[in-house]
Amino acid sequence: MSRTSLFLVPTPIGNLGDITLRGLEILKSVDTILAEDTRTSSKLLQHYLISKPLQSFHIFNEHKTLNGLIKRMQDGEVMALITDAGTPGISDPGFLLVRECLRAELKIESLPGATAFVPALINSGFPSDRFVFEGFLPHKKGRQTLLKKLAEEERTIILYESPHRLVKALEQIVEFFGAERLVSVSRELTKMFEETKTGTAQEVLTHFLSKEVKGEIVVVIDGKKE
Repeated sequence: MSRTSLFLVPTPIGNLGDITLRGLEILKSVDTILAEDTRTSSKLLQHYLISKPLQSFHIFNEHKTLNGLIKRMQDGEVMALITDAGTPGISDPGFLLVRECLRAELKIESLPGATAFVPALINSGFPSDRFVFEGFLPHKKGRQTLLKKLAEEERTIILYESPHRLVKALEQIVEFFGAERLVSVSRELTKMFEETKTGTAQEVLTHFLSKEVKGEIVVVIDGKKE
């Protein structure tokens, strides 16, 4: 049986205690750790006394470095891919590396672990048996077209959003989904100032208009009712 060349290791979305024991074992055993932001990942690795070569792999350099990484793994180097927070490959370029490993017939393993949208979905109280994950909305081109389409979606909808775009997103949800559509916004999950606000789109918008928004954001929208 061929040995694993690439491990995808989920990292905590806030609380450092949320990494798994197996995740720590893998990070201690590999030759190189690929990280979205080496400064952010260094804090986690230092906390757990893990000293391994750290290399950046992010949306701005992934195409330039892919071939070199594949060649190194083909030569026997074992790597782990981590993201700033959560599971690699979800709303980050990790899937590109996975795809190239599969093309090169290199073995990969994806460990289970933290991801932000699951606790946000459960916190919302909306149906979780069927849902659609859309990640980040387009900033400009195609944004309104997608929102109009999602407004007709009957399954629960999950979005990621940045703090400075949250109010705009909520205003557009009111516009396209209706002021009475139920919405749940979770931010700073697992951190000291964790907050989940659930209500109508208008109520949630009013709540966040009255405060400075910080932290990572997950927006959960109840599906359209017949």
